[in-house]
Amino acid sequence: MRDGGPLGRAGLALLLMAAGAGARSRPAAHGDQSRSNVVLVACDSLDGRLTFFPGNQTVNLPSINFMKRHGTVFLNAYTNSPICCPSRAAMWSGLFTHLTESWNNFKGLDPDYVTWLDLMEKHGYRAQKFGKLDFTSGHHSVSNRVEAWTRDVNFLLRQEGRPMVKLTGHRKQLRVMETDWQNTDKAVNWIKEEAVNFTQPFILYLGLNLPHPYPSPYAGENFGSSTFLTSPYWLEKVNYEAIKIPKWSSLSEMHPVDYYSSYTKNCTGEFSKEEVKNIRAFYYAMCAETDAMLGEIISALRDTGLLGKTIIIFTADHGELAMEHRQFYKMSMYEGSSHVPLLVMGPGVREQQQIPNVVSLVDIYPTMLDIARIPVLQNLSGYSLMPLLYEKVEREASPRGSRPSWVLSEFHGCNVNSSVYMLRTGKWKYITYSDGSSVPPQLFDLTDDPDELTNVAIKYRVIVHSLDKILRSIVNYPKVSSSVQEYNKEQFISWKQSLGHNYSSVIANLRWHQDWLKDQKKYENAIDKWLGK
Repeated sequence: MRDGGPLGRAGLALLLMAAGAGARSRPAAHGDQSRSNVVLVACDSLDGRLTFFPGNQTVNLPSINFMKRHGTVFLNAYTNSPICCPSRAAMWSGLFTHLTESWNNFKGLDPDYVTWLDLMEKHGYRAQKFGKLDFTSGHHSVSNRVEAWTRDVNFLLRQEGRPMVKLTGHRKQLRVMETDWQNTDKAVNWIKEEAVNFTQPFILYLGLNLPHPYPSPYAGENFGSSTFLTSPYWLEKVNYEAIKIPKWSSLSEMHPVDYYSSYTKNCTGEFSKEEVKNIRAFYYAMCAETDAMLGEIISALRDTGLLGKTIIIFTADHGELAMEHRQFYKMSMYEGSSHVPLLVMGPGVREQQQIPNVVSLVDIYPTMLDIARIPVLQNLSGYSLMPLLYEKVEREASPRGSRPSWVLSEFHGCNVNSSVYMLRTGKWKYITYSDGSSVPPQLFDLTDDPDELTNVAIKYRVIVHSLDKILRSIVNYPKVSSSVQEYNKEQFISWKQSLGHNYSSVIANLRWHQDWLKDQKKYENAIDKWLGK
C-alpha cells in the first residue's frame, strides 16, 4: 500500500495495532453507553445553499430547520468531486480523489476498502446501512464511462436529454420516489425494532437518490436523467416568488469548458424564463420530499427515546445547478454543484450554530472515528469536525496540526473536457484546469460575486499565483491530469477491443446517438485521431 493510497482489509489488523500502540486520543470512556449513536443520512444532488439564508427562502424544509434549531449548520461545506461515485469515494475513504484515483462514476474504491463504518463495527458499534452507497468501482451506465474516457476527443455531442419537468400524482401524494421511501421505511423499522434494544452504540447509514433528476427514457442507452419530477403536494412547498432566475452569459462569452458542459448537457438551446423557473421549482419540490425522509428518521429516534443519545449528520454527495450557468446536473465547481449541505445535531453539539469554516466530505471519515473514540493512524485528507461542533472541547494537540483554511475539489469525469481543480479559501474560489496553462483559470470573489458571474483571474494575477502555489503544494495537478488522460485511453482501447465487430454499432447507440448517427464516420475518425491512429 502506497502512502495515502487505498486501504484493503488486509491492512486492517496492522492499522488497528498501530492505533492501539501509537495514536493519541481522548481518554477511553467507561463502557459503550457513553459513546453516542450515529445516524448519517446522505442524499444525492442537494444544493447546500438551501440550508441557510437566503436559499432557504425558496422551499419549506422543516426537518433541516429542526436540525438547525437543535444543532449546527456548516455554511461552507463542499464536495471533493462533484459527481456521484468519486464524491462518495472521498466521503467513505477520507481521501482526496487523486489519492483514491476515483476518476469517474465507473472508477471508485475497491469492494474490500476499509471504511469508517467497518472500523466502527470492529470497535463495538452495531452497524446497518440502507439505500444508495455508490462508492465502489464497476457501476453506472456504459454511456457514462465512455463519455468520460472520450472527453479529450475533438468532437461535441449532446450526451443528455434536454432538462424538463413532469408533474405526477395528486395533491395528497407524498411518496413520489418510492425506492427512497422504502429504504427510509427500512431504516425507521430498524430503529424501532432493533436499535432501541441495543446495549451497544449503533451507526446507521441511509442513502437517498433524491433530489437527483429522474431518467428520461427518450434520451437513449440507460436513459440519462434530465427529468425533474414531483407531485402537486411537494410543489406546494415551494415559494415561487422567491425563485431566482439565474443570469447567463452569452454562448460566445462562456468559458470554453463551461460551453462544452452546457452543450453536452443539452442546454445551449433556447429556454424561456418560465421553463427555467419551473425546472428550479420542481427541483426544490424534490428537495422538500428529501427533507421529509430525513424527518422520518428524526421522528423514529424521538419516538424511541434515542434522539438525545444520537448524533445525526445530514449531507449530500454534491449539489445541482438547476439551470445556473446554463447547466443542470453537477460536474461543475460552481456553487450550485459543489456546495453541499452539512448539518449535525446530537449530544454536546452546539445548538443554533452556523459555522463559516470551509469543510468537505473527506472530513466525515475522521469525524466518525472521533465520535467512536477510534484513534487510527492514517494519512487522511480530512479533519474531524468535532472540535468545531462541541460545546466543550478537550483535545490534545493533533500531531497533524490545525485544520487547513482551504478545501480541495477536483473532477475528472464526463460532461467536462478537462480535469478541473478547485481551491476554496476565504472569499476566494480558484478553479484551474488540466496542466494549468492550456485552459484559462477562473477566480471568483464569493463575497462580492456570490453568483460567480465575473471571472477576476486576469485582474488579480497575484492572488491567482498565490492560490495556484497552495494548490500545487497539495496536489501535482498537471501530473494527475496527465495520468487521467492515459487512463482514459487505456480504458477506451480495452473496451473497444472487447466489442470486436460490434464496436461501431454499440458506440453509435449510446446516449449521444441523436448526434452520432448523423455522421458516424466523422466521429469514429475523431476517436481514431485521438488514439493516434
